[in-house]
Amino acid sequence: MEHQEGQTLVDLSHVIEDGMTTHKGLPGPHICDFWQREASAAFYDDGSTFQIGRIDMVANTGTYLDSPFHRFAGGADLAGLKLGQLVALPGLVLRTEATAIDRDLFEGHDLAGKAVLVHTGWDRHWRTDAYQTGHPHLTEAAAHFLARQSVALVGIDSHNIDDTGGRARPVHTVLLGNDILICEHMTNLGALPDAGFLFTAVPPKIAGMGTFPVRAFAMLGETIQAR
Repeated sequence: MEHQEGQTLVDLSHVIEDGMTTHKGLPGPHICDFWQREASAAFYDDGSTFQIGRIDMVANTGTYLDSPFHRFAGGADLAGLKLGQLVALPGLVLRTEATAIDRDLFEGHDLAGKAVLVHTGWDRHWRTDAYQTGHPHLTEAAAHFLARQSVALVGIDSHNIDDTGGRARPVHTVLLGNDILICEHMTNLGALPDAGFLFTAVPPKIAGMGTFPVRAFAMLGETIQAR
């Protein structure tokens, strides 16, 4: 956590490191220097040196955001998202130990316009074989319920918001089909209160891409809790 001017910032993203695995079967990122400090010194007369980095990775790496384009060719891509969909969303954390997370977890809560974050604790398996299979996920019924409640975003701290044991992805279809953003592979949700925080997850403004890593975080504070 970081503290500043009466507010607390809680980081909810995994670190992206060279060679790490997010999805088994997808290549890990390759992170290196494009311009090394030692080589750059020859271009300056005052002793200045600079590093320019290079990264080669698939978009589904680390903690990332899915836009509608990820699932639908005609949906909004990353560049088509409005900042109001990504920044300072009123947040709500719902906690469960279930594997198949049904609509009953969400019933009875004021969900409209909120970032609904599902805390399962599965992030404890991050970067292990256990993380990849048998993970918590939403049911299709839960997705339909969240869509009817007009939530803004749904996040989860597990391998996928859908059940990857089958060959269908109904939760992605329902949520993204209703312009509800998805944030997967989150972490540190246990550090958040159930409510009274603002959630932000902003990807780069890239055209023609539907998914990209984000620095997801929550902001807590007395003025925020009063909103």
